[in-house]
Amino acid sequence: MAADIAEQPAGYARLLEPVHADPIAEVAAAVAARRPRHVVFTARGTSDHAALYAAYLTEIRLGLPAGLASPSAVTVFGARPDLSDALVVGVSQSGGSPDLTEVLRVARASGALTLAVTNNPSSPLAETAELAIDVAAGHERAVAATKTYTAELFALLMLVEGIRAGDGVLPAEERDALAALPDLAARLLDDPTARGLAPRYRFAARMVTTGRGYAYPTAREAALKLMETSYLPALAFSGADLLHGPLAMADPDVPVLAVVGAGPGGESMREVLAKLGERRADVVAIGPGDVAGAASRIAVPPVDERYAPLLDILPVQQLALALALARGEDPDAPRGLKKVTSTL
Repeated sequence: MAADIAEQPAGYARLLEPVHADPIAEVAAAVAARRPRHVVFTARGTSDHAALYAAYLTEIRLGLPAGLASPSAVTVFGARPDLSDALVVGVSQSGGSPDLTEVLRVARASGALTLAVTNNPSSPLAETAELAIDVAAGHERAVAATKTYTAELFALLMLVEGIRAGDGVLPAEERDALAALPDLAARLLDDPTARGLAPRYRFAARMVTTGRGYAYPTAREAALKLMETSYLPALAFSGADLLHGPLAMADPDVPVLAVVGAGPGGESMREVLAKLGERRADVVAIGPGDVAGAASRIAVPPVDERYAPLLDILPVQQLALALALARGEDPDAPRGLKKVTSTL
């Protein structure tokens, strides 16, 4: 898992190389030419969080309605929705999930433009879709996904911005911003702050993660990584949802990881952190600046919020790894977890 985490800066740089960037641009141009009226993503597990990030990007950057499909509607209940004006995107590291493949098959039969985003371009998902993007993360050693997740984020970001450009080609300022991310990621991974938090949470009974907007998928992925590797029950909430009933569970014995970016989503978290502070919750903020109500902070570089998920998750991965080891677990082979999960 440590080796996979360490490879992520190189993975970001790899996707910007013409051999990978040009095919993504071609797919983006093909999508732009079809002018879909809405976008539907289908995914499972970690890839579901990458798809959620892409849904935010799609609505904010493209102005198109976007949502996540429920594969069981198709595979269990036999639904055949009319997706003739849609772009339907299957996101899967392995591309081997039968239910996602079936969703794309049904969508394509109904007239949808279908796209597979995978780390395996010869997978059933990629072969079923009309278009495909290879996230080019390479072989992932650990069962818990790290580098494939961020590769999906990066590829989906390039896709959406390419569609927004119209011809698939990223504007120069966009490419320059993306080109800075590998170095920012490498420097962030050198920071020991997140690993140093492991003893603090070694005996925690449960944890809450929270964020809004682009940070919400990060909060969800953080909770999943903690559960997968340390078997620590972790609940992820949108900051807005946390202000409702779930806030009642916040107290000094329930650690909170709050992702607070430098933008509208992060600003909207200020009230959430203030409320958590009133309840004396043990809050660690992940963000570029100090936050009132947080006991401590994992510092990340100040970037546009749509880029932040590519950085914010990195220290969380390191924390999950260190915490698993501190609790005497094997993060490379979590019990009950397989690399490819077949659901029908």
